Amino acid sequence: MAQIEQDMRTNAAMHNHCSCCVGARLTRRSVLKFGAAALALGSPLPVVAQEHGSLIEPLLKLSLTSDQDRVVALTLDACSGGCDYKMLDALIVSSVPATLFLTARWIKSNPEGLRLILDHPNLFAIGNHGAQHIAAVLGASSIFGVRTAGDIDAIKTEVLDGAEAIHRAVGVDAKWYRGATALYSPQAVPLIQSLGFSIAGFSLNADEGASLPASTVSERVKRARHGDVIIAHMNQPHRPSGAGVIAGVRALLDQGVTFTKLENTTPVLASLDRRYL
Repeated sequence: MAQIEQDMRTNAAMHNHCSCCVGARLTRRSVLKFGAAALALGSPLPVVAQEHGSLIEPLLKLSLTSDQDRVVALTLDACSGGCDYKMLDALIVSSVPATLFLTARWIKSNPEGLRLILDHPNLFAIGNHGAQHIAAVLGASSIFGVRTAGDIDAIKTEVLDGAEAIHRAVGVDAKWYRGATALYSPQAVPLIQSLGFSIAGFSLNADEGASLPASTVSERVKRARHGDVIIAHMNQPHRPSGAGVIAGVRALLDQGVTFTKLENTTPVLASLDRRYL
């Protein structure tokens, strides 16, 4: 368990999550780099990093015994936009299971992609990514270019409407929730949990919101450690990051890594200790 916690801290330091998977120029990665430089120079942090107060980015790892074979969980977000069929086809051909976090927006605009997913229920588990891809953040109107809920009622609506869309389209009740940006106001966490959802953090960020080149994504994925929960995106088929996910997954398979899904009974180690200002 101590090794898992150490790995979580190591991967957290290496892989800061880009908040907007639809291409905002101002990302968490750039803000954090700017903030670190500002602190080193004795300058104040940029306003955009301060206006949301303390936000939580949950970490998540599989809770596995150390003597098990190397096992990782691949999770893919479908925020809005299109469907990366090349990525899904590669997973299907190689029989790689994954957990797909779908928004109601994505479900509505990608019926063929949804049909492909539903044709492979043994491979793909479905998670709730919200209704309109609205961040579970209070107060401000946007964060890193993504609209925020603003208040508790709006967070509840985003979560429950997303769950309803999945139930109608897929016929299952998703129990894992990942909000837009994967950042949460502290008050949002117990609310989401009280609605019956486990919050899907991650421990390895593969693509920084589909913003990285294929070679970088591949290198990140292939370095996945035992128990890592990998986050990437499947809604940007025209960006090079998707090819990097495919290459990285193939590299892990060549290394003998086993993939698993996040399901209701998946043993995990979660942490809510990671915060940004």
